[in-house]
Amino acid sequence: MTGEPADLVLAERRGPVLVLTFNRPGKLNAWTDDLEDRYFSLLVDAEDDPDVRAIVVTGAGRGFCAGADLGRLQTVGDVSDADLLRPRPRDLPATLRKPLVGAINGVAAGLGMVEALYCDVRFASASARFTTAFAKRGLIAEYGISWLLPRLVGRSRATDLLLSSRMVDAEEALRIGLVDHLVPDGAVVDAAVAYAADLAAHCSPTSMAVIKTQLQNDADGTYADSVARAEGLMLQAFRGADLVEGVQSHLDKRTPVFPSLPVRSSHVPV
Repeated sequence: MTGEPADLVLAERRGPVLVLTFNRPGKLNAWTDDLEDRYFSLLVDAEDDPDVRAIVVTGAGRGFCAGADLGRLQTVGDVSDADLLRPRPRDLPATLRKPLVGAINGVAAGLGMVEALYCDVRFASASARFTTAFAKRGLIAEYGISWLLPRLVGRSRATDLLLSSRMVDAEEALRIGLVDHLVPDGAVVDAAVAYAADLAAHCSPTSMAVIKTQLQNDADGTYADSVARAEGLMLQAFRGADLVEGVQSHLDKRTPVFPSLPVRSSHVPV
């Protein structure tokens, strides 16, 4: 891999929200190793920045991300096992402790759709479109989408979308649960930032991080296991300062002041 050109993913602070923009508009923000390096580095930095409480990701121009750069795929047959090794886990965006909000402004295809699904909450513009694309490129369901997609839209719909690679427009995406909010073209980033800013202003970073972990850990367990784990986590919460601040700020009718997350020593999921 080469370096991390700063113009491949733009970073803009809007108060406590970091907005990251895939910036290859002439290629519909097609994914490259350099773009991945830049994006993941910015995510890791945001995790360790106490002033960043939430992250929004979007794309420049007409696309969110059109998937892997097809020019790169033309030579993929020459790739060795060593070439597939990565300095960071491929699903790093899904392991963040801080909220990651997608502002899907256009086409999200293949790997681009996976990146959209890694987001905790997804806003879509009216012109957004989604396709898994893998089966039409001679590929398989990549990077965990066969786990993620059925949990959002159900097994039958996920099978349809993965086998057919058909295009899903924004209205259908909202109807089947692929996205959470549908907004007019041109307003998707502002809507996503407003949502992220509300989380940053009113919600405990520690609570959100723990809840994200619960959602991940409880996805395949039993109800009883979930309740048992929650009991232990509740005890920790009852002993924490965030509960005191959350209750007191509510009684005082003021915005809570929650501490930032501590720096995480490792960014490999546990």
